[in-house]
Amino acid sequence: MDRLSGIFQKASKGLAVVAGIALTFMMLLTVMDVTLRAIGMPFRGTYEVVSLALGLVIGFSIPLVSLKKQHVYMDIVVESLSPRNKAIMNTITRIMNIILFVLIGCALFIIGNEYRISGETSPTIKLPFYPMAYGVGICCFIECFVFIFEIVKGWRESHE
Repeated sequence: MDRLSGIFQKASKGLAVVAGIALTFMMLLTVMDVTLRAIGMPFRGTYEVVSLALGLVIGFSIPLVSLKKQHVYMDIVVESLSPRNKAIMNTITRIMNIILFVLIGCALFIIGNEYRISGETSPTIKLPFYPMAYGVGICCFIECFVFIFEIVKGWRESHE
């Protein structure tokens, strides 16, 4: 269990590093664009690049946020439950999340395939859309494994 936890931690941290790099790049690009725009020389395609990078930031940070439980969590009701009932509640919500993220991941792969086949690109600088759809789709599937890990961890803790 500890080995599996380490694998999820490392994979999630790696994805979060990519998200952090994308966020830093977005910030620098925006500052440079605003600065250069003031002297009449803006970057072409800044809006497109920032929009695509935002997809990376959001999608690639989801697994680590879930693993560290840094998302919005209403624990008033759950804390009053017994360990077994907490595990049941945790299992039900995680199964619902798994279903949701599998659907989102599959939809992103379908959209990514459509973008790849059609050659869909951004209008100004012709960046392809499909790599972002595939990347965020993969993160959704990784998130499903994080939820499975949390279910197993919850049941182990309820029996200790």
